Amino acid sequence: MSDGSIEEPELTAADVLCVTDDYFEGSNVAIATGGASGIGRATAVALAMNGLTTVATDVDAEGLEGTIAKASELDAPGEIHAVEADLTSDDDLESIVEAAADLGEIKYLANVAGLQHVAPIEEFPMDTYDAMHAVMLRAPLYLSKLCVPHIRESEDGVGAIGNMSSIHGHYVTKDKVAYNVMKFGLRGLTQSIAAEGDGTLRSFSVSTAYVKTPLVVDQIADTAQERDITEREVVEDVMLGQSRVTEMMDPVDVANLFVLGFSQYGRHLDGGDLLFDGGYTLTYE
Repeated sequence: MSDGSIEEPELTAADVLCVTDDYFEGSNVAIATGGASGIGRATAVALAMNGLTTVATDVDAEGLEGTIAKASELDAPGEIHAVEADLTSDDDLESIVEAAADLGEIKYLANVAGLQHVAPIEEFPMDTYDAMHAVMLRAPLYLSKLCVPHIRESEDGVGAIGNMSSIHGHYVTKDKVAYNVMKFGLRGLTQSIAAEGDGTLRSFSVSTAYVKTPLVVDQIADTAQERDITEREVVEDVMLGQSRVTEMMDPVDVANLFVLGFSQYGRHLDGGDLLFDGGYTLTYE
């Protein structure tokens, strides 16, 4: 981190990647999970800034209102509609897609929502594992299952599903077994969708290192306790110790990758992974 800060910065219009794309207009709908904060909020706003009608979904109704307010503040040309939903409920997942379909043609799905728990395998609570699996892997699969027919039945069958993976979908760190499993699983889901998409329905994953989100900030104290080190050591040595770019990404940096992947500029990205990790996983001293 260039300034030593791990606080999420204020999102401005200048931060958002806006591209020219015939599909980026109000009759086409995108869904973004985890839309109340962090990467999910930034992604919902970025998609709306690109003219798409966007469904932002989360269990946090107040946070969703904040997402809508941010899009309004930035004069986003696309509307954001909030759908309060629990990703562990099939009924709620179905309601998300039904609400999106009522707004236009579903073209894009961004599976962003995530959870974290830090504990060694022998101490890892299975109810926590089950919750993480439900939110981070089962829900993306079911939402994809529900969205695929809408995309296929649209006028030209064009659309894309993007999944938020991680450097932990490439290699693992200790005490994060559930997170590691979910992120590897999302890459498998991505490639499965691409294998069945016939090139018009594409899928891709996004893998980053550490991003300035509540999820990351909240795990610093747990990691410090697990490893018996200071919180500053967690940030400098654990989070950024292997990175060549020694600053965390902002949520909007990740949101812009979803914009790129969904757009015409990502038309050859199908089953692949956008690894933006600052040199974390593929460079060695």
